[in-house]
Amino acid sequence: MTDTANLPTDTTDAGLPNDGHIFEVGNYAPVADELTEFDLAVEGAIPADLDGWYLRNGPNPRTAGGHWFTGDGMIHGVRVEGGAAKWYRNRWVRTDSFIEPFPLYNEDGTRNLRASVANTHIVNHAGKTLALVESSLPYEVTNDLDTIGCYDFGGKLVDSMTAHPKICPTTGEMHFFGYGNLFEPHVTYHRADANGDLVINRPLEVKALTMMHDFAMTAEHIVFMDLPIVFNAEAAASGGMPFRWDDDYGARLGVMRRDDPFGDVRWFEIDPCYVFHVANAHDTASGLVVQAVRYPELWRENGGFDADGVLWTWTIDLARGTVSESQLDDRGVEFPRIDDRLAGLPARYSVSVGRNGWIRHDLTDGSAVAHDLGRGGPGEAVFVPAAGAPSESSGYYLGYVYDPARDGSDLVILDASDFAGDPIARIALPQRVPYGFHGNWISA
Repeated sequence: MTDTANLPTDTTDAGLPNDGHIFEVGNYAPVADELTEFDLAVEGAIPADLDGWYLRNGPNPRTAGGHWFTGDGMIHGVRVEGGAAKWYRNRWVRTDSFIEPFPLYNEDGTRNLRASVANTHIVNHAGKTLALVESSLPYEVTNDLDTIGCYDFGGKLVDSMTAHPKICPTTGEMHFFGYGNLFEPHVTYHRADANGDLVINRPLEVKALTMMHDFAMTAEHIVFMDLPIVFNAEAAASGGMPFRWDDDYGARLGVMRRDDPFGDVRWFEIDPCYVFHVANAHDTASGLVVQAVRYPELWRENGGFDADGVLWTWTIDLARGTVSESQLDDRGVEFPRIDDRLAGLPARYSVSVGRNGWIRHDLTDGSAVAHDLGRGGPGEAVFVPAAGAPSESSGYYLGYVYDPARDGSDLVILDASDFAGDPIARIALPQRVPYGFHGNWISA
C-alpha cells in the first residue's frame, strides 16, 4: 500500500486520476501469464552466500476495474543459489474464492474468512509460508509458489489475519491481530509460539470497525494503532473501499505488555493521522518508541492517495503517561523495512521506497542516504544479512525494479555497506513485475 506520488511511474505522467482505482496501464497493469524460466541472465555478480528464495506479493487482477488493493494476489519469486539465479516464477494464489468466487460477507453480516485475494504479503514462520491479506485467513503456499490451501492454525483461528505479523527474533513467537468484524469485537490480538501453535486470542475494545493495517512490537510490548479511518456504510454500498476518514473518531496508541496479554491496554491519545506501515519500535528506560510512515489525512472523499507519508516518531513515557510526536524527515516514503533480526529492538536503519529510488534512514538521527534509480520504479527493499555477519551494514538489499525504457523488470541487489553505490547484481526477469506490496527473503 503506497502513495503513488512516491513512485516514478508512467501512470502519473499519463495523467491518470489518483482516485484509488486500479491503474490499467504502465506498471500497475497486471500481467497475463504465469511463467517459469530457468538460469536467468545476471549483470554483475550475485554474492555466493545468498541461498534462498525472494518472494513478493501484490495485486494482479484478472478483470478490469475496482480498487488497486482488491486485485487477485500474485507472487513473483526468484530462487538464488551458488551465485546464480536458478529460476523465476510467478503464480496467482489460488484461494477458495479465486477458484469459485464467493463474497467476503454473508447476508447476516458474518464473514466468509476463506474468501480472499491473498495479495498483500508473504511470510515464513515455523516452516510454513503464508500468503496474507488482512480481510481473510492466510493461505499456505510452497516456496515454489504452488498453493497448498487455507490455513487456520488447526482450526484455532476463526478470525482474519493481518498482513503484517511480527516475528520476535528472540522468542520466535509470531504476533498478529485480526480485524473486520461488523460486530464486536472489531479487533482481536493473536499469538503463535515458535512451533506455530496458536496460543493466545485476546479481544480488544475499540469504538468502531477501524482499518487497522499494521501495529508495532517491542521486546516487552505490543502497540495497537486505533486511527480515524473507519468503516463507512455509504462507501461500502458504492462498491469502493468501505473505509473513510472520520473527523470525530480521534487517534490513539494502545500499549499492552507481552508478558500480560490479557491485562489492561493503556491508550495514549495522539494527533489525528493514519499509518499503513510501521518501520520499527523498541523499549526505552521509561517506555517505548514507535517509528512509522505517517499520513496527516487520507480517504476523506474517496479511496485515493493525495498526500505523502513521511517518517515520524512517537515516544511513549509509561511512567508519566505521556506521548510526544516528532517528524523524523520530510521526504515522502512508504514500505519501510529494517533488518528483521532487530524487530522490536533498537535498529539503526530503515529502508523505504522514495520518489526516485530507495532511501535509507538512520533512525537515531533522521539523516538519510538515497539510492537513485532515475526513472526506474522500485518496489519494497528487503534486507538479507551476509553469512555470519551481525551488523546491519553487512548484508544486501533486494527488490524488484521496473525499467520503463524496456517495459521490463530486474531483481536488484545492493551491498548494504555501499548503499548509494552501483548495484552489485541485476537479475533480468523474463517479464515485467507489476508494482505490488510486500515480500520476504526465505533462507534455504
